[in-house]
Parts: sequence; C-alpha cells; structure tokens
Amino acid sequence: MQARWLDLTRRELPGLAATRGWPVRADHCFQRILLDNAFGGVWYDHVARRPAYVHADPAALARAVALGEAAIAGTADLGELNRRSLDWRGKTPRNHGQAPPCHPLVNP
Repeated sequence: MQARWLDLTRRELPGLAATRGWPVRADHCFQRILLDNAFGGVWYDHVARRPAYVHADPAALARAVALGEAAIAGTADLGELNRRSLDWRGKTPRNHGQAPPCHPLVNP
C-alpha cells in the first residue's frame, strides 16, 4: 500500500493536476488532502510519527489511496476535498475561491 501511495501522490495526481484544473500541484498537497479526508480531520492529530504514510493505520492509508483513485476516476471532487482539509486546518481559500498555496509538510 505504501508503494501505491507514493506513486499516486508523487506521480499520478501531480501529473494530472493541470489538465484537471485541480487547486494544488505539489505531492505534499495531495498527501495533506487525502490523509485529512481519510481521517476526517487534520491527519497529524491521528498519526503520532512521521512520515505519516509509514505510521498511519493501514485502513486509513487504504482510505486515502481510495480517495486519490476516486479523484483520478472523477468520482471524488478534489476541490471539495481540499476545501474540507483547509477548513479543518482553519484556513480559508483566497483569490475568489482559489485555495491558498500549499506549504510543505514535514515528511507527510
């Protein structure tokens, strides 16, 4: 599952971001969005150690991967997942609905 996670968040999702019009482009942004939504809140409130994909509950990582695959398939709205993640973090979108720039996480 970890290998699938890394391929999904480092290669597949960033590779599709521009053509899909997604609000983020960087791998760590996709990781934040998917992990937050898999946990139903800020991922680091649920994972004690970094990197998160190594130390997360396997079921949560599987949920995060499934969300990423659903975004690729067009059955999950990545923009909405991002808005939810930002809301949990107390951040609000800027620039007329555009998400704020994603800041690097320490070994997500």
